[in-house]
Amino acid sequence: MHNQTPPPSATNIWLDELQAILQGASGGFLFGIPLLYTVEVWSIGSATEPWWLLTVLAVNLFVVWLLTQVEGFRKSLTLNPVEALLESFEAIGIGVVCAAIALTLLQSITLATPLPVVLGKLVIDGVPFSLGIALPRSTLSNNALRIRRRVMLPRSSSSPTLANLRDALVDFDATLIGAVLIAFSIAPTEEVPLIAASLPSLWLLLVMGASLGLSYTIVFASGFADRAERQQRGLLLSSGTETLVAYLIALLASVTMLVLFRQLHPGDPWQEWLRDALVLGLPASVGGAAGRILV
Repeated sequence: MHNQTPPPSATNIWLDELQAILQGASGGFLFGIPLLYTVEVWSIGSATEPWWLLTVLAVNLFVVWLLTQVEGFRKSLTLNPVEALLESFEAIGIGVVCAAIALTLLQSITLATPLPVVLGKLVIDGVPFSLGIALPRSTLSNNALRIRRRVMLPRSSSSPTLANLRDALVDFDATLIGAVLIAFSIAPTEEVPLIAASLPSLWLLLVMGASLGLSYTIVFASGFADRAERQQRGLLLSSGTETLVAYLIALLASVTMLVLFRQLHPGDPWQEWLRDALVLGLPASVGGAAGRILV
């Protein structure tokens, strides 16, 4: 009698599908969020003719289809032409949804925004999200880096506390580096205070919640990193605690960059400091999460 591997259950299939979508969305936000902090992109989307938007969609579909041949956001390494095309359409759809969430979060589109303007912004801003969704396995894969890290930094069995401290510091360093890499080009622009000034005070709580949610999703829910392994490493054994501390590091990095680029001054009200830090903290937290899963 031969042992046969039981077929995957419907629950496992849906969980795998959800994880694939989360992986794609993680790559999409990493690629797409920096471009959202560009007023010129909003203007292009608002003033573009319908025929040109269709052209942008067609070119975007072709590029995503090419990327899907070698990358894609699913684990399958072989796709027939129909599957590749369907995954490309799905990547663009997820990209548009991610762009809609981000634009709504930044109040670039509201219920009062005319439908043609909404469609224009979604098509234009959906392009980098779609490209990021098609490339998560190459941009956010950490296996090679993790193997190299284990060889270069062996865990000391005689001093577990020092080893845990080392792991925590490595994670915090990676958070800081990732936050700076993503947010550094955004910090000196006028978009940060412009967006911050336009957001209602209570809306900033949604920005904070989205920053924490994206950080948690990228590191713990997307499947890029081994969740059980991460919770056994370092001094922060709780995924929630790690996410919160990493967000505070991203906020500190955001404030530092805003001060260095003369966007914040000692005489400015504390409310302005808080608003600008929370707005820049969104891309910084996404970058920090990407940095943590690559170590």
